[in-house]
Amino acid sequence: MKTVKKTIKTDIKPSEVETDDSRAVTVLHPVTAQSIDDAVQHKRILEALLFAAAEPLDEESLRNRLPNDADLPAILQQLIEDYSGRGVSVVRVAGKWALRTAEDLRFLMQREAIEQKRLSKAALETLAIIAYHQPATRAEIEAVRGVSISKGTLDVLLEMGWIRLRGRRRSPGRPVTYGTTDHFLNHFGLDSIGELPGLAELKGAGLLDGNLPPDFEMPVPNDDLLGPEDDPLGDEDDYVSEPLLDLDDS
Repeated sequence: MKTVKKTIKTDIKPSEVETDDSRAVTVLHPVTAQSIDDAVQHKRILEALLFAAAEPLDEESLRNRLPNDADLPAILQQLIEDYSGRGVSVVRVAGKWALRTAEDLRFLMQREAIEQKRLSKAALETLAIIAYHQPATRAEIEAVRGVSISKGTLDVLLEMGWIRLRGRRRSPGRPVTYGTTDHFLNHFGLDSIGELPGLAELKGAGLLDGNLPPDFEMPVPNDDLLGPEDDPLGDEDDYVSEPLLDLDDS
């Protein structure tokens, strides 16, 4: 009678253990399959968190909701690749993570989008100056614009959550300084203030005159909380209302 040996393939990993007679023999442990199941579950959890979140989530918040052995950077990278080319994308905005409509499909959401309050030319100029020069005082903003800020311009930007108080300048009158917020970055799809367009990009988009003075320089934007001549806000600064000149902006 002829004996036929059959080889059965499995997905389990062999390892060596010591038997009673001190001879090494091979036994099987299902560790690989378990690891794969864990990784898939971790990715499902992260995907659910991003989908359900009303606002972008920072990495600390994500780690607190994932198992201790989850590799967050690796899972995020897998999700980015999984969603590549699809209707939604995994993106990083303001140092946080979110699911967003793919850039080329945003036009489909125009009817459902909440209409944002339209900013005046003066408010847009003020916002741009703060973004590039922060932390900046009202006097510094006026110096760049060349005109005084009318009453309410800064209030509108504060109410929208695009700027906030940063500190107080160590100069006469101790004026407050202003800077942008995470909500500003989130609205414009920026991960950091350093992603703002530079001089060449602004010229290419037609937003700056091509015949600028040869000594014209664009400031390098940064989002440092305080400048070298600034102090942090105190308890008395919970509500600050600077006296603004009631002049018409131009």
